[in-house]
Amino acid sequence: MSKVHPKVAVPELLCSSAAAAAAAAAAGEDPDSAVVLTVWRKSLLFNCHGFTVFDAKGNLAFRVDCYASSARRAEVVLMDVAGKPLLTIRRKRLSLTDHWVIYDGDGDSTAPLLSVRRHVGLIRASKALAHVTPLSSSLPLPEPYVVDGSYGRRACAVRDARGEAVAEVRRKESVGDDVFRLVAEPRLGAPLAMAIVIAIDEMFRGG
Repeated sequence: MSKVHPKVAVPELLCSSAAAAAAAAAAGEDPDSAVVLTVWRKSLLFNCHGFTVFDAKGNLAFRVDCYASSARRAEVVLMDVAGKPLLTIRRKRLSLTDHWVIYDGDGDSTAPLLSVRRHVGLIRASKALAHVTPLSSSLPLPEPYVVDGSYGRRACAVRDARGEAVAEVRRKESVGDDVFRLVAEPRLGAPLAMAIVIAIDEMFRGG
């Protein structure tokens, strides 16, 4: 079986924001190239739910540690290696659809960055899973995006209006559904791509 986390030692690494430069620093990649991450749907902490994310070199890049069960969670925090909040993914209350909003940092004193809303449609043939709407002018995302494919099969993508993928979830062979690859283009960046994956995971209860 393939290794899930080839290097378990935690490097001294800080990631300060959701920008593409921070994503490249966290993953140790060229900021002009796509970042390839290995995502494990498991927290390294005992009695926690969440995610452990490794970069292409096998170093720990991001972590998510949740004590509450998925059915009761109101928010999920994406952290760097040291446990510093990078992004907060918060369930929007009083919404008619499954709707999550992404904030920078701990989300306490910042404006929202992105909205991720579950697709609702009568046409079952549609491959759309969710719609991503930029909420901040500081992001390099001028238009809404759509998430399509199958998260359950670990084969979905965040696409722009031209159909080009800015992030993709890809199945990782021989390790099951709880481990998969996440490829993030620099236009979106690894932290925001991972935050969108977290929102999708909450919407579809892991697939």
